[in-house]
Amino acid sequence: MRVSSFIFCLFFLFQSLTAENLIKNGDFQAVSENGETSHWSKLPSHASIEQEKENKFLRLVQNKPGNFTMLYKLLFLNPKDAGKEFQISYRYRIQNLVKGEKPWNDARVLIKLKDEAGKEVGKVKPLYYPSNNSKWQSASLRFQVPEGVTQIEVLPTLFQVKSGSMDLDNLSLKVYTPSRAETVKFPLMGDKDYPKELRTDGNVLKNTANESVWLQGLSIPSLEWSDKGDYIHNSVVIGIEEWNANAIRLPVSDKFWFGQKGKDKTGETYRKLVDDLIEASATRGAYVILDLHTYRAAKQSTIDFWVNAAERYKNHPAVLFGLLNEPHGIDWEVWRNGGEVSSGKKKANEIAENKEKHGTFKSPGMQAVLEAVRETGAKNICVVGGLGWSYSLAGILKGFALEDKVGNGIMYDTHVYPWKRGWQKNFLDVAAKHPILVGENGCEPEPLPFLPKSAHEDPHTWAPDMLACIQKYKLNWTAWSFHPKASPRVLNDWNYSPTSFWGKYVFDALHGKQFKLTRLR
Repeated sequence: MRVSSFIFCLFFLFQSLTAENLIKNGDFQAVSENGETSHWSKLPSHASIEQEKENKFLRLVQNKPGNFTMLYKLLFLNPKDAGKEFQISYRYRIQNLVKGEKPWNDARVLIKLKDEAGKEVGKVKPLYYPSNNSKWQSASLRFQVPEGVTQIEVLPTLFQVKSGSMDLDNLSLKVYTPSRAETVKFPLMGDKDYPKELRTDGNVLKNTANESVWLQGLSIPSLEWSDKGDYIHNSVVIGIEEWNANAIRLPVSDKFWFGQKGKDKTGETYRKLVDDLIEASATRGAYVILDLHTYRAAKQSTIDFWVNAAERYKNHPAVLFGLLNEPHGIDWEVWRNGGEVSSGKKKANEIAENKEKHGTFKSPGMQAVLEAVRETGAKNICVVGGLGWSYSLAGILKGFALEDKVGNGIMYDTHVYPWKRGWQKNFLDVAAKHPILVGENGCEPEPLPFLPKSAHEDPHTWAPDMLACIQKYKLNWTAWSFHPKASPRVLNDWNYSPTSFWGKYVFDALHGKQFKLTRLR
C-alpha cells in the first residue's frame, strides 16, 4: 500500500470515530411491533412512520388548514462541542402542498438554540420548501453553535399550510468535520514528465516510443454544470495519485467556455481552470480526455467549440478530444455526414439529460467536426461516441467509420450501463478493429425510475463482469462518476471513500485486481 493510501484510510477511521450523530434512529428503521419508534417520543396524530419497500420514513400531514403541524425533537449537546460548527442533513419529499394565506406558510425545518435553562439564545435560518417535489431530495445546512448553547431543538413543520405532507428520512446532526476535499490542498504541479503523445495503431493506442498504452481512469464531472466545479482540482489529483488513474475524462460545457453561462462573461476564468486541470494531470503522467458534454447530434456550436479548444490544446501530448458526449435519436447517416435533426418526441423510457431542449436543427455531422479540428493543425486523437446515448458502435463496421487522413486517429466511445444489452455487436466487434474507450460505465443498487424492474441487475454481479470484460479485451475505460452525487457513483462522499456497489470494484481494478468474466450481456 502506498503511503498516501495509508493516510487515506487513517483519515476515514478518524472521521468515523469522531462524527457522532446526535439524532438517534434518524432513519426510522427501529420501530417495534406496537408501532413505537426508538429514540422518538410518541408521535402525534398528524405524524406517522411509513414504509416503501424495505425503507421506513417519517411523514407529517396537515390535517387541518392553518394549523402548525410539527414534530418536536430536543437534542442535548456535549459541553465540549459548544462553540463548534454543526451540520444537519436529511432526505425530504413534499407532496400535495397548498400554501397558506401568507408567503411564508410553507414546509420548513426549524432549528432553535437554547441554553441550560431552556432560554432561546439563537435561531438558525430555516430550510424551507414552498413547492412540491415527488422524488426524494437531499438537504444539508451548516450553522455555528455559540458558547453557552446546550440544547438544539429540531422542528420539522408544516407552517400553517392549507394541506400537504412532508416526508423525512436519514436525519443527521453532527459536529461538522470538513471533508478531505475541503481541507487537503494539493500542489497544482506534479513531479513527473508529460506522458508521451498517443496515436492509434490498429485497435490499440501507442505512444511515440511505440509502446502500447492502456488508458484506465475516471470520469470526473461538475464542470458541465458549474463554472467552478465541485472540488475538481482535488478530485483530479486524488484520482491520479491515490486511485491510480492514468486517464481523466473531464466533461466541460461550451456555454461556460465562451462565457454564455456563469459569472465570468468572457469565459476566461473557466478556460484557465481547464488549463490548470490538464497541467495537474499531465505533470502527474496522466492523459485528459476533454469531453464536450452535449447531446443528440453535432451542431455548429460543436464546431465553434472545437475550433477554439483545438487551437488551445493542439498537439498537447496529454490531451485527447472527446467530440460529443452522447449522440442519440438520429441515424448513422446523420451522425456521420449530417442532415436535419427533428425535435421528435421523447420515448417513455428515455432519459431527459439535463433537460436539454434541441428543437429542429441541421447537423454538420461528426466527420465535419473532425475535419474542423484537423484544419487547426491539431493531430490529437479524437474520441467519438456512437448512437443510443453513445452505447452502440455497430454502424462503425457498416460504412460509417470516420476518415482521419492527417491526424493521430479515432478512438470510438461507448457508454455501458446495466440495462444495455448486446455487448458483442454493440462494441466488442468494433473493439477488434478500432481502439475503444468505455467512457462511462457504472451501476447503482436501486433500479432507476425510467426502467422496468427486469432491466435492473444486482451491481455485485454486473460490476465484476463489466470490469472483467474491459480487462479481457483491454478496452480503455474511465468509470462514471468520481463524484458523490452524480449517479452511478464511484464515491460515497467528499472524503473520497468508495461506494461498495461500484467504487470499490473500480478502486480494485485500477490497482491491478483481475476479475473473472462469467458472461457477456
